Amino acid sequence: MTDSYELLPDTRRALLHRLATGQVEGRTPALVGAVMREGRMVWSAGWGAVDGDVPGADTQYRIGSITKTFVAVLVMRLRDEGLLDLDDRLGAYVETPEGGDATIAQLLSHTSGLAAETGGPWWERTDGALRPELADLFGARAQRHAPGLLHHYSNVGFALLGALVERLRGQDWYEVLRREVLEPLGMHRTTLEPQAPHARGWAVHPWADVLLPEPAVDTGRMAPAGQLWSTAADLCRFAAFLLDGDDRVLGARSLAEMRTPRTEPQDADRAAAYGLGTLLSWRSGRFLHGHVGTMPGFVGTLWISAEDGVAAVVLGNATSQLGIPAIAADLVGTVAEREPRIPVPWRPLDDVDGRLLELTGPWYWGAAPFALRLAGGRELRLAPLGDGGRAARFRAEEDGTWTGLDGYYAGETLSVVRGEGGAVSHLDIGTFVFTREPYEAGEAVPGGVDAGGWR
Repeated sequence: MTDSYELLPDTRRALLHRLATGQVEGRTPALVGAVMREGRMVWSAGWGAVDGDVPGADTQYRIGSITKTFVAVLVMRLRDEGLLDLDDRLGAYVETPEGGDATIAQLLSHTSGLAAETGGPWWERTDGALRPELADLFGARAQRHAPGLLHHYSNVGFALLGALVERLRGQDWYEVLRREVLEPLGMHRTTLEPQAPHARGWAVHPWADVLLPEPAVDTGRMAPAGQLWSTAADLCRFAAFLLDGDDRVLGARSLAEMRTPRTEPQDADRAAAYGLGTLLSWRSGRFLHGHVGTMPGFVGTLWISAEDGVAAVVLGNATSQLGIPAIAADLVGTVAEREPRIPVPWRPLDDVDGRLLELTGPWYWGAAPFALRLAGGRELRLAPLGDGGRAARFRAEEDGTWTGLDGYYAGETLSVVRGEGGAVSHLDIGTFVFTREPYEAGEAVPGGVDAGGWR
């Protein structure tokens, strides 16, 4: 039997062709790509040269705003430890002249209303020593929109989240990241400053095949917005974590929360959204989550398809190679389409609670038929029997209720209502009543049922 992790030769060639074509068409000095499947890197390649050699999965590149997803993981850890609530105002924890009225969730989702950039000069090319204090980050109009009004991408907002981590941990944000995330995940080549072998950042002349070196400065207070350097191999490890979670770092439930859309960016095509420190994109009918990163001389993308169990990383060292997100999406699509995920074998539940089993089967919302099924982990799945209707999965809670995970019922509570003697009377999902018969006679249906019955 073929190793389930090994890619077929034709797939590997197609991946290399896409990477090489992207490097040539984008005129990028050195491009690296990698694919993660089912938790491990299964392919990597480089095209071009770094210091005369073909770059590899261990060559460092600056990853820009992919850094933000790492910072978001730190904030979610603080939340899960009970040290903060995402709806808390930042000002409850951090003394800042601007942004204090925004909630932590608004900062994570770029809905704080803060300006996109610092008050000047251009922070990505300016020594961070010029901004040692938070107050130095803000210009005359730091608050461009009311908090929560709309999505407005803010690098400054993530500088504030880095300060939040430092305030609650009592240590520099990167040291916290190294100890709590990078070391447990084995990401030893993800660093604050470049470590050899690493690519140099270049600007490529728009009308000639010549290069200009870009500066690589320490951005200081702005570092949580885009400072990190990493490798394709390390980002594949990070992708595996973002997909399945790791109890040493952050659980799968919190990671799923990070990739739940919070807002649509103000882009014309509306093909993207933003979660909590996570960029979301719909490409060729596939839902991807991850992040895109740019810094002077560098651009990179990490995309993950949870449905396919596949992720792709592409890193390049050119300032304006903006085609890299599409290359990464194509790498994901190549593997997912040529070698679709083989499902795990179906197995019956190890044990079953009779009180849950009796909930399964047909239910009716008014006269519309639905089916309720029991899955692993006490999960309930509601699906319409026929055209239309709202399907949803429900997660079991400790108090005996279930919380909706999808669509219209996301976040809503499913309660089982029992009558005298403990027999199930009906289901209540946010006041929507489901009965065992269409408009079942009795007291369950709001507004009552006509005494004459069906006719």
